[in-house]
Amino acid sequence: MATGRDSAVKKKFWLNDMEAVFMIMVVLIIIGTINVFSASFITAEMNFDNPYFFLVRHLISIAVGMAAFLLAVNFDYHKLRTFVPFLMFFTLAALMLVLLTGTSVNGAKRWISLGFMQFQPSEIAKIVCIIITASFLGAKIDKGRQISLFNRTFGITLLMAALVELEPDMGTAVLIGGIPVLLHFIAGMKTRLIGYAAVALMVLFAVLVTFQSYRLDRIKSWYDPWSQAQGFGYQTVQSLSAIGSGGIWGMGLGKGVSKYSYLPEAHTDFAFAVFSQENGLLAVLFVFFLYAVLAVYCGKIAKRADEGFGKLLACGIMLLIVGQAAANLYMVIGLLPVVGVPLPFISYGGTSLILNMASIGVLINIGRYAKVFSGKRKSDDIVNRAAIITSRRRLLHRLK
Repeated sequence: MATGRDSAVKKKFWLNDMEAVFMIMVVLIIIGTINVFSASFITAEMNFDNPYFFLVRHLISIAVGMAAFLLAVNFDYHKLRTFVPFLMFFTLAALMLVLLTGTSVNGAKRWISLGFMQFQPSEIAKIVCIIITASFLGAKIDKGRQISLFNRTFGITLLMAALVELEPDMGTAVLIGGIPVLLHFIAGMKTRLIGYAAVALMVLFAVLVTFQSYRLDRIKSWYDPWSQAQGFGYQTVQSLSAIGSGGIWGMGLGKGVSKYSYLPEAHTDFAFAVFSQENGLLAVLFVFFLYAVLAVYCGKIAKRADEGFGKLLACGIMLLIVGQAAANLYMVIGLLPVVGVPLPFISYGGTSLILNMASIGVLINIGRYAKVFSGKRKSDDIVNRAAIITSRRRLLHRLK
């Protein structure tokens, strides 16, 4: 006869939080792979005489990403702290190198060519800034020390953000500088200091927008994209038209018309607009649901982590993936200006996909160690309770 505990176990959809995170990642990658091919085969045929050009490269990125994922899952995340100096200097060197010798695309230097492939140092900077911030703040939390933004580690992340801004890539720079600020808040920094930081960031944002005139034009077109439908509002108008034409059920897989040279960056930044047009509102809500559930399970893993570094690293990964997803989705539906932030696991982009998969691997690793330490703590509690009971029995025996 099944006990109440057995029934509860059977009702669980996932065996544990790590399995949930892994399966959500797999589902998003499958959706992304199908969408990358559907959104890119026209452009690939026109530019490379091969409709599978982007799909093949995407599949190669998945293979490399899976290797990085498996390595991250089986590598003790605690040891990442010993690599912080190397990661910091490597990232800074790569960001400087891309400004000097990087490949220029649409007026921006963001890629370093290795002959057989290209990689984007700013994507590496996203996860490195999280690792070094979590390492610094984790030690502060474990020792019960006060948290402040005025520290060398945050200065390094701001330097990384500044180098990315010079590419220029303001969207990624905001992530690199903004996620560490949020981690300071999560770690317990005083609200007053958070307010000062928010004001400083808003002033800096205003300066950066006015420094580049095209950014100001994008802000203006964001309020009323149809007034500049053939100018800076073109991408937003085409994106909204694609989403609206999808309706509830969509036009059908591969049958969307926006990718026929109407929607720029159809397989990268605006991949979700094509997905919406071809698959409809219900599929869109399903993807929203996946990212929301991913955030929940990331939070659960962070809560169970055995020390400050693990907790903040898990929170940082959650902010990185779900935060990028929110920024991209808001951009696609016109709630944010056009920024160069891809949709994790769904947009085309090798470096981004590989590092996101590796980040999920680190998250699962944190969950595995949290489970081990949780089991150890329970075992220690049982031993301690047994010892207390034994000592009480001995005391009662002596009293008798």
